[in-house]
Parts: sequence; C-alpha cells; structure tokens
Amino acid sequence: QVHFVASGGRLAQPGGSLKLSCVSSANSFRYWAVAWFRQSPGKQRDLVAQVGTHGLTQYDDSVNGRFTISRDNKKNTVYLQMDNLRPEDTGDYYCNLPQPLGHLWGQGTQVTVSP
Repeated sequence: QVHFVASGGRLAQPGGSLKLSCVSSANSFRYWAVAWFRQSPGKQRDLVAQVGTHGLTQYDDSVNGRFTISRDNKKNTVYLQMDNLRPEDTGDYYCNLPQPLGHLWGQGTQVTVSP
C-alpha cells in the first residue's frame, strides 16, 4: 500500500529545533509536489509547508522563516527542518500531496514543544 510515513517528532523546548522526515513508498514520488500538515490538539489538519517537483517551496504564515521543507528524490523522502520552535507548533505532523489524497495518509509523528 502506497502511503507516507513520518518520523522524527519528540519533545522539544521552545526555541529549539527538530528535523522531521517523511518517506514514501511510491515509485512516482519524484513527480509529486509534497506537503507537511500539522494537526494541533482539538484542531483540523492544516498544511504548513509544501515543496514542488523542482524544489519550489511555500509556507504557511505561522511557520514562514522558521521551518524549511526540502526533498531527496533518491530517497523518496521529504524533510521539515523546524527551528525556533514555539508551543503552538505542538501537534501531529503528516505528509501528503498539497491536495491530499485519503489513501496516502499514513503514520504521523508527534511534536510537543514545552519547557
């Protein structure tokens, strides 16, 4: 079954950094724009960053200047470098296409930002 599997989340302090990874088993990964989504407690799942097939990136205002999305097509992996973390970054992080497909939702990774 083709889906994304995210990893790298953990407890971090405000102002700290984390790097998340998301691996896809899809042979067509290199032809997809890919996005990171965040679902904070009690809230809907929102797109926070996306990267196109040629590396063009876009960010939600809440993370712009603090998060960096990148991809490695040889490894079928997309990364999210998270710097200057804030408590409001707490949530479960997932990968999917920017227009998400239900069957591609896979394992998320939990990020908790707390003193």
